Amino acid sequence: MSVLHVLQGQEPYYRIEEIRGADPLGADEACEKLRVMNADGDVSGMVTALRELLPATDVLDDFSTVENLAAMRDLGIFLGSVKRHGTEPLDAVPEALPVLRALGRRTGMVPRDTVHHYTAWNPVGARQRMYTGDPMEACLQDAVRMVFPSLCASLDACSELATLEPHDSRFSSCLDRLAGLVQAMVDSIDFTIANVSPVFFARVLRPYFEEITLDGREYLGPAAAQVPLWLVDLTLWQSDRSTGRYESFLTESVPYSLPAWRTFHARYQGSPSAVGKLSFAISWEEADRLPPTLRASAVALARVLRILKTFRARHIRIAREAYSDEVRLYDYGSGGAPVELLRSVLDLTRENETLVRRSTEGER
Repeated sequence: MSVLHVLQGQEPYYRIEEIRGADPLGADEACEKLRVMNADGDVSGMVTALRELLPATDVLDDFSTVENLAAMRDLGIFLGSVKRHGTEPLDAVPEALPVLRALGRRTGMVPRDTVHHYTAWNPVGARQRMYTGDPMEACLQDAVRMVFPSLCASLDACSELATLEPHDSRFSSCLDRLAGLVQAMVDSIDFTIANVSPVFFARVLRPYFEEITLDGREYLGPAAAQVPLWLVDLTLWQSDRSTGRYESFLTESVPYSLPAWRTFHARYQGSPSAVGKLSFAISWEEADRLPPTLRASAVALARVLRILKTFRARHIRIAREAYSDEVRLYDYGSGGAPVELLRSVLDLTRENETLVRRSTEGER
């Protein structure tokens, strides 16, 4: 039985339609009005609505995990809205603190909303939670929704790949499956480029993703950078071929992901990567006489890395536009990293792709 099948059957995080349909706080009307409050800068109205949405302790005790996730989603969009207008939300509504702590504890996640709450677990259609209601905001949410199923499936593929060696025919087959899943990231970034203006993101939407302070610690907003492409990086090359800057970024990013994905990171961090295993295997062979299975593994690995390289090159393009001197309101991306880090990770991806590709061309 696959890891994904087990997760989907046992973990509530994958019951997307149930979470989207849940409204345990009765927040539908308040979330619809929030768009107008944001347009008007009505912080007093937001604070009042946030306070009224807070569940009593005895009510919260009866929530299922699905309802807890939906509750954090709906409180979270008010947290981001209040902060966007210059007020620290827990200074304005301190009684929210024990509720957020409890929701984080009961869901095994950070005590505020994440990219999962804002996108995959967000209702679509009339009940969609948005800061602005602008069609471009909806498109950005859709772009992340597009990749959630593929990222879930990639956990399964990466788990299998981590147990295989390049001389095994299943190594290349697993990589071929992973290539199809990673292609969803390219499709998503292309959709974003076509439908979301960098200026809109930088000047209108980005301010809603500011960090909030909770128990003396800052927690980032629901940034797209929290989409865990690092799951794939970790297995393909990052576990043993990384840099300090990327490691530091991951240390900050991993806590915002799902519990099973954090467990995956802890298990395989520092283990041999696919590139590392392939390089070792090829070092024992004649470059111009690679066994067919090993050559197929190299070709498949290069293909996946090339797709990742394509995604990152396009991501940098829109990030540079959004954070150009003429447009930006912030020096750092919503995930807490500068654009220079994206360039560094692209360079690492390109270096590993070149290394693998040249292994099949007799170039060491």
